[in-house]
This record gives sequence, structure tokens and C-alpha cells, in this order.
Amino acid sequence: MAIEKPDWLRLQKALAIEAEQGFTDLVGRQYRFSEFLCLTFGKFPSGIPSEERDRWQQLAAEYADYSSLDIASRQSLVAQTRRYIHQFISTESGMEVEKIATPKISVSESKPNYKTPNAKSPLSPEISRRLAPALNQKISELSEIGPRQADKLARLGLYTVRDLLYYFPRDHIDYARQVRINELQAGETVTIVATIKSCSCFTSPKNKKLTILELQLRDNTGRLKIGRFYAGARYSSRAWQESIKRQYAAGTVVAVCGLVKASKYGKTIDNPEIEVLANPGDEIESLTIGRVVPIYALTEGVVASLVRQAVTAAMPAAQLIKDPLPKGLRDKYNLMELKDAINNIHFPPDSDSLTGARRRLVFDEFYYLQLGLLQRQHKAKQIQTSAVLVPKGQLVDEFYKILPFQLTGAQQRVINDILGDLQKTVPMNRLVQGDVGSGKTVVAVIALLAAIQSGYQGALMAPTEVLAEQHYRKLVSWFNLLHLPVELLTGSTKASKRRQIHAHLETGELPLLVGTHALIQDPVNFNRLGLVVIDEQHRFGVEQRAKLQQKGAQPHVLTMTATPIPRTLALTIHGDLDVSQIDELPPGRQAIKTTALTSSQREDAYDLMRREIAQGRQVYVVLPLVEESEKLDLRSAVEEHQNLQEAVFPDLKVGLLHGRMSSAEKDEAITKFRDGETQILVSTTVVEVGVDVPNATVMLVENAERFGLSQLHQLRGRVGRGAAQSYCLLMSSSKSADAQQRLKVLEQSQDGFFISEMDMRFRGPGEVLGRKQSGVADFTLASLVEDEQILILARNAAEKVMEIDPTLDRWFLMKEELKYRHERLMGGAILT
Repeated sequence: MAIEKPDWLRLQKALAIEAEQGFTDLVGRQYRFSEFLCLTFGKFPSGIPSEERDRWQQLAAEYADYSSLDIASRQSLVAQTRRYIHQFISTESGMEVEKIATPKISVSESKPNYKTPNAKSPLSPEISRRLAPALNQKISELSEIGPRQADKLARLGLYTVRDLLYYFPRDHIDYARQVRINELQAGETVTIVATIKSCSCFTSPKNKKLTILELQLRDNTGRLKIGRFYAGARYSSRAWQESIKRQYAAGTVVAVCGLVKASKYGKTIDNPEIEVLANPGDEIESLTIGRVVPIYALTEGVVASLVRQAVTAAMPAAQLIKDPLPKGLRDKYNLMELKDAINNIHFPPDSDSLTGARRRLVFDEFYYLQLGLLQRQHKAKQIQTSAVLVPKGQLVDEFYKILPFQLTGAQQRVINDILGDLQKTVPMNRLVQGDVGSGKTVVAVIALLAAIQSGYQGALMAPTEVLAEQHYRKLVSWFNLLHLPVELLTGSTKASKRRQIHAHLETGELPLLVGTHALIQDPVNFNRLGLVVIDEQHRFGVEQRAKLQQKGAQPHVLTMTATPIPRTLALTIHGDLDVSQIDELPPGRQAIKTTALTSSQREDAYDLMRREIAQGRQVYVVLPLVEESEKLDLRSAVEEHQNLQEAVFPDLKVGLLHGRMSSAEKDEAITKFRDGETQILVSTTVVEVGVDVPNATVMLVENAERFGLSQLHQLRGRVGRGAAQSYCLLMSSSKSADAQQRLKVLEQSQDGFFISEMDMRFRGPGEVLGRKQSGVADFTLASLVEDEQILILARNAAEKVMEIDPTLDRWFLMKEELKYRHERLMGGAILT
């Protein structure tokens, strides 16, 4: 198809208007004048003689620097260009020049046809392959960009052509739906084609630097008034305003797109994009109007038009991309070819093409992550040097006898999983998930006893001294009956005791050591470490967990968490682990009655606390802050402790616990509460895990809206550990509907896994676990909340590929892509 006369006329008109307005680099509907000229000369029409191409590239480069030229230089360049265009049209008259277009390409004959970009997109495959820049070419070397603009793009981390192709839009606005004026609905993004009935352009009477363009439009169904605003003194000139009136003269046909809004004067289109058409049925040329528009993430000093211009310049290189996924795999999972997906994610001709492109690219993000995790798991299982532990023996049998309760079916199932792993020379790497109070510690003890009776040592590491001491107390009560020594090592352990522990570890006299990060310090040397247990493992960094494992020769590793993890999140951060779930609570546990309260119901909460304390029970009061904040209107632990002790419950003993206290002070506060010397314990979230007082029946959480759902569920788990009915009161001063909805989830459910799913939906995966240590990937397009089914497909595909060839040697491109993504995008930290 040839470029018709109006295309050349538009270019000549742009040059004429720029000259008329004094070479000010006018801002058009979509581009600045210089950007429009740079884009125009940045791509060759098909059939252009080779001797002309250098001239086109030179003009593109000159207009890339247009904004930095003085007025005289601009005038000279525009004059030269107008003469050149006139000469070019005259010389090439009669020559057919292909219009830039891309045909539809299907993934396979048996699959749906996904469209690659249509005439509104940059280049056809044939032209692209001939003119495409290399994927690793620097952006500064692109004639349409140049060094100055490349420096700006570097602020977004964009340096090469490949970076641009993979800089996917953060969102899209769909202007592809064309409607009539009487069909406009507020809140929709649409395109209309209408005729201008009248046009006015004037300076705002209230702001001399603001110019207003108002158009009255009509089609055969109705009328519509639209307006655009131009901020800047140069738009206030009479000459500019008159030129706009000529451009949008009465009777002119225009295509208009934007968001429909309802006002007191009726419906309108907010700050619309406008394109003049020669005739009502003409094709719309704009890269915005009548199509799905990409929206890119920007930063200071980088405008949308620059990113769009750079991506457009890079798009020909997409035709050079070789798809790392074999055709059979693409067909099986109905995936668009990679080069088509990249085209369609940037310049989708319609919403279906965008959906197909996004699905393929999301699949890739999940697939290579899962492939990396499975490869890591495969390599770990090639190690055949771990200790083979005896699952049955005297210690394990004796422990079963001294247990005062029957194990649940879920506990026994998980124990069987663990003991099966311990009999292999391949090191165990298993995660045990269990809700608060589900009995994970008992499961870990049986595994530790299996190691000890096999002649090995065990280590149990917890993230806080409070939790480490809690585990130590439980283990001492059991191990004393089995005549086994166990020690506690934390930052508070005295030097003399520390030396004694180190000595007994090295000789093998000490079979089990419980502790915090102190366990991974250099002086701690085990004689024969066979099993490592890590509690609340997501609170430790990858390196910290690895250091403890390095204290032995490929010890088995059992990690535990009382923070239930949603399925998608577990696959993402623990895809290289075997996972077991204790999804059953011990019999006799009563559901904790949970109620969301407002500040006006505070006295009701205090009445409940008094009633429970009168029956000999105890109460937790948890706050988000240690001391009062000037910036946040929140209750602090220190202030609330004073208030409760002096004003509300002067006849009771109120204790205080927070993270800034010394270890001795913490121990004293917990001991007094555990022994019943204090009836109320005011605390920060230091009580979230580890404090086990079965006599406590009320948990009051102040400013509950400040906590995540999973954290609130953890806090709730501090009560309900005895036989008596327990209560959780969630006090909130927030009137936000979202905050109230979140708290309703806790009122209605005791299921930690359901709560964690909802927490991820409300806050996102990074916030649920804590982004710094959790290893949650920063996906470009994928969402763990919305794309669960694609993640499961990607995991399935990765598993099948690993079954065929875990080395990936038969798929060189796939192996290289995995290496690139692992090193460049994930940095290795995601693999736990």
C-alpha cells in the first residue's frame, strides 16, 4: 500500500506551522514538533533509494537535537527540510511506497491467531529484519535517540535495545472501542469520530498563562462539547491561537479519544487526544486514538513521549528474537511466539492481542523462576553425602511414651514425611507449615531425636531470644525425662557459659543446641551435626540459613513456619523445597472469639478484661509502637502501660514488654506474666511468637489496622492455648472501608491459610513476608494474586522439561535465557 498524498501534506503542514509560530518546537496532540520529525525520518519508506537513506538518518539525528539549537539554526534546518521534502516528492512521484504494516501471524495452525501490530505500529517484519538494530546495541547509538536522550533513559535503567524491548508497559488504556456520541458512558475510555460544529481558542481570564481550546462536536446521534488546556505563555499568543482555530475549523472531521466524564453540563471527554481526518471513513493514524495505548513507568526528567519514541525505534529488533521455548511447548500451553508477544505488549492492535501477549510474558516470568528453583533442587539431590538417620529407636520410642497427648493425624503424616527423608543420603530440605498451636515443635523434636539416636547432633535456630527460650523450656522438660542434655545459646549468654557450650559441642557431649543468630557465629563448631531445624525461617536471610548448614557436612535441614503461606507464594519462594502442612489442630481447642471494635467501644473491651481477670485469667494488650510518635496518632506501649496501670486498672499489676528492653528485663517481664504475678502484659509485637501462657484468654490489639492479617492471626494465637474460651479484640480508629473489610476477615475465619491468601490480596506478597528477607521476586508483569493459574501451568511445564533433560543441554536458547534472567533479573537471591 502506498503512502498517500495527505501523509506528505501533514509533514509539510507541520513544517509550515513550526515556521509560522517562530520555531518554538511546538507541542502537538501527541508529540513535540522535533519528536514528530525525528520519528518520521527515523524509519525509511519501503523502496527508498539507498543513497537517500543517509540523508534521512541525518535529518532524524538533527531533529533529535532540535530543542538545543538556537532560533537561527532551527530556521535553517526547517528551511532545508522543506526544500528536501519538496524535491523528494517530485523525484519519487509515481513510485509506490509501502505503508508500514504487519500481517497477522498465528502461533500454530491449530491455535488461535494472535495479531501482531497493525498499521498503527512501527515496522513490518520484512523492513524490521533489514533495518533492525542489534539487541545489545546501546540506545545512544540509535539515530532516533542520540546520547543526550539516552542519558535520560538511563535513569530508568535502560541502556540497550533489549532493555527497551523488555521495558513492558505498566498498564494500558483501551481506546480501541469506537462509539457514537449518544452511546457515551461515564467512566469508559472510548474513541469517537465526529464533525466540528464550532471552535474557540482563548486565554483564560483567570490565568494569563493558560489557554483553553473548546470544540463543539456532532455526529448523526448527538452533540458533545470537549476542551483541552495548554499551560505556558507561548500558547497565549494570538498567532498560535488563530492557527489552532484554522486547524480545527468548522466542518473538519476529527477522531477524539479519552475518558468519558459526567459534569453538570452533561457528558464530555476529559483532556482528549484529537486527530484531524480528511474524511469520516479514513483510517486513524495516531499511535493513541482508536487503539490500546501503552502506559510506561516514568521518572523525573523522562517524559512518556521519549520512552514511546525509544521503544518505537527498538521495535524492529523484536523480529530478530529467537524464541527460547520450543514450538511443541508453546503449542501445548497455547503461548504466543515471543517476538509477537513483545510487539503486542507494546503496540497491541486490540485487547485480545494484549491478553495473549501478557499471558505469554507472564508465563515466561514464572517459568524461568520455577526452572531455576527445580534445577537447584535437582543439584541438591545429586549430593549423596548426608547422614543416614535411623527413624526408629529407643529415644523416639521413649518420647512417644512420655507425651501426655495423642498426636494428630496431620502431625503423624508430616513425621512420616520427615523420617522418610532422613533415611536417604540425599540431604533433606523440607518446609513444615502449620498454623499457630498446630504442634510443629513436637514434630521437630522427633526428627531431632532420630538424629541423636543415630549418633549425630542437632541444632534448632529461632529468630528471637523470646522464641529461642520458649523452645528451650519445652525441650528441657522433655529431654530431662530422656536424660539428654540441651543448652541455650543467645547473645545474652554469659562468656563462661558460652565457652562451656562451645567445648561440649566440639567433643560431642552436647547432642542438641537451641539458639538465635549466635549459632552461626564462627566459634560454634559441632562435632557431628546431622540435622538443622530453623523456626520462622522467613525471618532469616538466605546467607544466615546457609551459614548454619555449613556447620556440618551436608546436614539435613527442616524449616518451620507458623505463618501460613499462600500456595502461589510458597511455589515462588519455596519452589526448591519439599513442603508438608500440619493442617489440623489438636482436639479440644476452642475457636477464639474475634471482634473488631471502634474507639467508642473501649469500655466494653475493658469490661471483658475485668471479667476474665476476676476469674483468674490474664490479658495481653498489643500496640504497634514503643513510644508515642509525633507524626502518627497511635497509642504507644509505654504510654498505654502508664495509662492502664494508673487510670484504668490501678488495682491490678500491669507489665510492660518491648524490643528496646534488655534481655534481662524481657525475661523478667515474661516470667512475671507466666507465673501470674502480672495480670495484664502491655507489649509490642515481640509477643507475636514465643510467649506461651495457657492462662491468657484475652488479646486486645490497639490500632489493629496498622497490622497485616497474618500478623494479627499470629498475635491472636497467643491466646486460646488452654481449655478456657478466649477472645481477640481488634481495636481500630480507622473509618476506611478497606481497613474494616480486612478486620472482618479475622472475625469470620480461624484458618491461617485462608487468612494468608486474603492478606496477600490486600497487601501484596512482598509485604506479607517482608520483602528484604523473603526473596519475593519483583515481577515485571506477573501477579501472584491474579495469575495463579499461569503460575501452576509454568510449574507444570518446568517439571516436564526437567524430567526430560535437567541440564537443559538440548535446549541451548532456553538454558541461556535462564542464565540471563537468573544473573540479571533475579540476582540469585530469590533461590532460597
